Amino acid sequence: MNEKIKELRLNTEKAQCFFSKRLAYTLGPVELKNFMEKGGVRVVDVRAEADYQIAHIPGAVSIPKDELDKNLDKLSKDEVTIIYCYNQQCHLGDSACLILADYGYPVMLMEGGFDVWVNDFRFATVEGAGE
Repeated sequence: MNEKIKELRLNTEKAQCFFSKRLAYTLGPVELKNFMEKGGVRVVDVRAEADYQIAHIPGAVSIPKDELDKNLDKLSKDEVTIIYCYNQQCHLGDSACLILADYGYPVMLMEGGFDVWVNDFRFATVEGAGE
């Protein structure tokens, strides 16, 4: 094992810092569902519009990542924006979160994306364009 990695794993202060930040800026589908029930959050689907039209998380709005900076008027700095994309390997969500943070919006990323919402947790989706 790499000695630097081994040293980091034994450093509980750095682990505490890492996991605190991770918990502050990411959440899973169950936490997202809980946040949505309480209100005060905006859920944004940054996948392609065509994929959103096929199915999306109830209450989510479609703002494809490449159009995010042109649609900031759909968001509020008074609520947390929760971003999701396709899956765990997709970096559209991370990129979108970075864009929003650069503009001063409170933001979180739902880890696992739409794939985890649908296939792992089997939560409801909205199919088609209307809600």
